[in-house]
Amino acid sequence: MPYVIGVDTGGTFTDGFVADHLGRIASAKSPSTPPEFAVGALNVIDELAKSLGVTTRNFLHDTSYIVHGTTSTLNALVTGDVCKVGFLTTKGHADSISIMNAEGRYAGLDPDQIQNMSRTNKPPPLVPRALVAEINERIDYKGAEIVRLDENEVRAATRHLMSQGVEAIAVSFLWSFRNPTHELRAREIIAEESPSIYIALSSEISPRIREFARSATTIVNTQIAPRLRGYLIPLENELRNRGFEGALLVMQGSGGCVKAREAPRHAVSTLGSVLTGGIVGCTNLGVALGHKNIISTDMGGTTFLVGLVVDGKPVSSTSTVINQYTISTSMVDVHTIGAGGGAIAWIDQGGNLRVGPKSAGARPGPACYGAGGGQPTVTDADLALGIINPDNFLGGRMKLSVELARDALERHVARPLGMKVDDAAAAVYAIQNAQTADLVRKVVVNSGRDPRDFVVFSFGGAGPVHCANYAADLGASGVVVPLGATAAVFSAYGLASSDIVLTVERSQPDNFPPEPARVKQAFAKLDEELKAQLQEQALPFASVAFEREVDMRFTMQLAEVTTPVAPGPIDKDAVANVGKTFEAAYASLYGKDAGFRDAGMQIITYRMRARARLPIHPELPHFEHGDRRVKPKNMRRAFLDVRRGWQDTAVYDYRDLGRDDRLVGPAVVETPTTTVALPEGCTATLDQLGNMVIRYADAI
Repeated sequence: MPYVIGVDTGGTFTDGFVADHLGRIASAKSPSTPPEFAVGALNVIDELAKSLGVTTRNFLHDTSYIVHGTTSTLNALVTGDVCKVGFLTTKGHADSISIMNAEGRYAGLDPDQIQNMSRTNKPPPLVPRALVAEINERIDYKGAEIVRLDENEVRAATRHLMSQGVEAIAVSFLWSFRNPTHELRAREIIAEESPSIYIALSSEISPRIREFARSATTIVNTQIAPRLRGYLIPLENELRNRGFEGALLVMQGSGGCVKAREAPRHAVSTLGSVLTGGIVGCTNLGVALGHKNIISTDMGGTTFLVGLVVDGKPVSSTSTVINQYTISTSMVDVHTIGAGGGAIAWIDQGGNLRVGPKSAGARPGPACYGAGGGQPTVTDADLALGIINPDNFLGGRMKLSVELARDALERHVARPLGMKVDDAAAAVYAIQNAQTADLVRKVVVNSGRDPRDFVVFSFGGAGPVHCANYAADLGASGVVVPLGATAAVFSAYGLASSDIVLTVERSQPDNFPPEPARVKQAFAKLDEELKAQLQEQALPFASVAFEREVDMRFTMQLAEVTTPVAPGPIDKDAVANVGKTFEAAYASLYGKDAGFRDAGMQIITYRMRARARLPIHPELPHFEHGDRRVKPKNMRRAFLDVRRGWQDTAVYDYRDLGRDDRLVGPAVVETPTTTVALPEGCTATLDQLGNMVIRYADAI
């Protein structure tokens, strides 16, 4: 029977989800295994096989494809464990990656930091000056050759860079997105000199206008691609050794996956790999439940992630900022802070209690794990407050120590602040709820949207413990906690339910309205490129849908707004409608009459996207009706919100509940992989798919 598997590698746990063509599903969690994260991925596959009662070999033999969200590229950038890269650029432009178009002074910083310019610093150049080579060549803005490529200089530069021990070479020439012939020839020469070296061209990685962002994106891609290849190839080989004959797919930051063998070619697109599975899961589950506007909140062991689904589609961006470098690649907008269950509570120099961003991670983990961790974490506070059952963590497979949790809180928080351990745990809990609510509010409000128009989806092992508090603080209409087989492995479910998504683009600046023939020709070239990439995936698709869009701006503006282009023939009416759509999108983002039509408009970049639906998509089982008189399995003292403090709290086993059963807070619902906290003033029911729907009878 064909299975599809989703494997999501987190900083603390690796999650697995499996579904078959008959609708049967199962899930598993296993501790992550840094720095050898592939071991954790293989371990969770073993756990999935056990849950199905089959051997791993038979399980993998019957698996059609595995969709993997990997941390390898993001971890490489964050830790600096990247390849030594050489860089070829147009003569006279070697310093552009140091000047950074002045972006290094503000990219990725919040408004307070930007205003304090005297204390901001640019990050170091992506490539040291000694590893940058200038090449005599020139293409103009129309794509015409002004200066021929000096092939001898390319050959000499390659030999020099190889003598310096570079592991890969990035090439970014001026206006190469209009005419890539010089970059293509440079690659041939580099390959002649060093056949095995990894080479990336800006005309393929980021064929967009703006020199620095294009070069930075190409360099970052070149830094991480060999590491990604070095992670995926051994993983795939080991899966083959264990009986896997299907396709290994890798999630991209754009919200879709590609074959693992193709992923290193555009490695930069995988930077958001582990961040987007949950957004995809929210989008698909939202369709089943009839929710079009969703705030996706994922609180795992290390991070707290927030993204938006608006009108049934994930909110995306055509660029992102990593380590103050602007990276030009389409990516689902996911915002993150270090506020997971493993976030460490500490006292700053001013004597203030802080929570995160440093995490205890998988090793040694929170103090309560008993694995050598001595710092108190959010999980330790949740345990000390009676919310988490020490005998039910990971379905009872892992016992937690209340004594170790309280001892860590006493030594590092309570004693330094002169307070009781219970109060210290409550303070950690309150700070965690407040800072997660702040991030969600910032994401929603700063996007120009009203939180009251959204429902919060809360998942991850730690999310359901805190979601009722941060969602109420936000003012959202309610909360959906995905439970059943997706509980605490929801991102892995999102991976398993994802599609192949490929994106191609090319800048071709033009005043609006351009001649329809030029627009038609631009999209025709992208269509040809996109269909060739689909063929390279060599996978069966249930269906393929194509989308077109352009990046537009009012003349003389510095940034563009992504604008959809309706399907159908390109004629004058179609072009005119693109302009109307752009103005409507601009008004939606920045307010009515914020645009200035008399300034004129410009199309800057054309883009096409293919969404190829894979043949197996998980179908979540429907729940049987309950009796509405469900009784708690026991009572215990717990601290669920700061206004009411410690209370006698009803404890329910999720497995005893049925569809439409109604619970009233204060209550705790225990599942094999997470715990749902319902403060007083909350009610909860189970929907037809077994998800818990939380509403607020009173303000928390």
